[in-house]
Amino acid sequence: MYEKIILVTRQTRLEELIARFNTRAQTKFYIERSGGDFQMYLREHEVYHAALSALRQSLQKIAKVQVIERSFLPNFIFSEMDLVVTIGIDGLVVNTAKYLDGQPIIAVNPDPETIDGVLLPFDVAQAPAVARLALRGEMAVRPVTMAEAALNDGQQLIAFNDLFIGRHDHVSARYRIRIGQQAEAHSSSGVIVSTGAGATGWLSSLFNMANGMMAQFGGEEALARPSLPWETDQLIYVVREPFISKTSTAGIVCGRITADAPLLLESTMPEGGVIFSDGVAADYLAFNSGTTATINLAAQKARLVVA
Repeated sequence: MYEKIILVTRQTRLEELIARFNTRAQTKFYIERSGGDFQMYLREHEVYHAALSALRQSLQKIAKVQVIERSFLPNFIFSEMDLVVTIGIDGLVVNTAKYLDGQPIIAVNPDPETIDGVLLPFDVAQAPAVARLALRGEMAVRPVTMAEAALNDGQQLIAFNDLFIGRHDHVSARYRIRIGQQAEAHSSSGVIVSTGAGATGWLSSLFNMANGMMAQFGGEEALARPSLPWETDQLIYVVREPFISKTSTAGIVCGRITADAPLLLESTMPEGGVIFSDGVAADYLAFNSGTTATINLAAQKARLVVA
């Protein structure tokens, strides 16, 4: 079914530091002068590249392989005949999935001893056999619901884990929020929208904060974080730190988003408003006065190959 393997890689922390400090020697000096362990960075780098080399050689024996580094994903055009393999941390799967349109992902853990890999079901040794099955369309796939922010100017942004709608700094975000027949003006620290896959991340921290406050100030029962299957057709939204004033209220602070009940947000901020996904603040949509964002389920779902 598939004609080519796209192998998506990432820079190691050591490579990112060398890009910053120009040489390995200068990087070593900087880390050790700061009290860090340079050998830890070096070991991580060597283990990753050994795994990458072994994976690439094994995949080249069964199909044509094209390697791209994750920073090129926004500009890379995937074919419907591409089978995608990632090798890296969970975040690499998240970054990659947003740029696909139904192509399956085989996510490989390069270092199971140190990477938990919730989204990484395979190691380097297992990957070739899985890829052989996938190339024939004989793999098991788990769909993952993603979120979408669609602006009234036609721009769109996809999220695998979560969306943030607010300001780029710590100043209060101002907007009008609407869900169903309810609508009100807000002044808050922004809105978090979580998918099922992202429910154990940023969303969970909001529940941790709420439960900590309840425990400190007399709450009797802890709030249970929603347990959402990855393929669920709903999203959860939470408004962070809503402020009540003469011009803002806090009646809409959390809830569920479904295909029939999207969340609408209209910016009333002259500047500084942003929407970004999966913690990548540098890749954002401007969300300033005159901009309306419709938050809903993404039309496409990520397709993760599973054991």
